[in-house]
Amino acid sequence: MLEIFYPDNEVDSAYAIDYEKLYEKGWRGVIFDIDNTLVPHGAPADERAAALFARLHKAGFRTVLLSNNKEPRVKMFNDGVGSEYIFKAGKPGRKGYEDAMKLMGTNPKNTLFVGDQLFTDIWGAKKAGIVTWLVKPIHPKEEIQIVLKRRLERIVLFFYHKKIKKARR
Repeated sequence: MLEIFYPDNEVDSAYAIDYEKLYEKGWRGVIFDIDNTLVPHGAPADERAAALFARLHKAGFRTVLLSNNKEPRVKMFNDGVGSEYIFKAGKPGRKGYEDAMKLMGTNPKNTLFVGDQLFTDIWGAKKAGIVTWLVKPIHPKEEIQIVLKRRLERIVLFFYHKKIKKARR
């Protein structure tokens, strides 16, 4: 039952993913969450984020920022990275993910999603048939509703890690 929330991949940071290798394997689009995935909550794009998006675009990737935030917050971040974006995305609903793929001209077979939350980011991407990458939150300071969700996420991740460990035996 909890499997619907399990990520396909788990890494420490969005900046640790080998995107060039993924491009070689045929992936063409990357959908990103923003807050606590790429920068601390509410922060503008920093040099690291700008460099990542420049690298992705140079490699040939199309990108979309997918956020439940309002447009001013998403646009403020996007001004530093130059991506397509969707605000008020309604995650974990499928529509935002499907709209992101339309913007990029991709499909679930060649699109990745990178985010830090199981119950919005990962679950929504999985419902849309997209391969997921769960990253650790960049900063511990979060809104209260997210703090509460993190407690529930720990339970899901406990069983996910237990399953992964068992599969490796």
